[in-house]
Amino acid sequence: MGFERTFKALSDPTRRRILELLRGGPLSAGELASSFGTTNATISHHLSVLKEAELVTDEKRGKYIYYELNTSVVEDIMAWAAGLVREVSHEKDQ
Repeated sequence: MGFERTFKALSDPTRRRILELLRGGPLSAGELASSFGTTNATISHHLSVLKEAELVTDEKRGKYIYYELNTSVVEDIMAWAAGLVREVSHEKDQ
């Protein structure tokens, strides 16, 4: 996992909203697009960035592709951030 790609993907509010929507389970690009006032092409671009950052996975089901939150990458980010907090807390205590 590349943190640079991950944080770049997370820097966009639309992509963060997509991840929030995917917390409820897999959704197709069309289902995701219906939550935004944008085109399917724009949502597809955002999904490509999220896939490149490994924040989402995709699976073809029939004629649709469903996207799902990749929780292992999210857990890695959280563990890294928690490590930063522990280091700062430890340094303040000394």
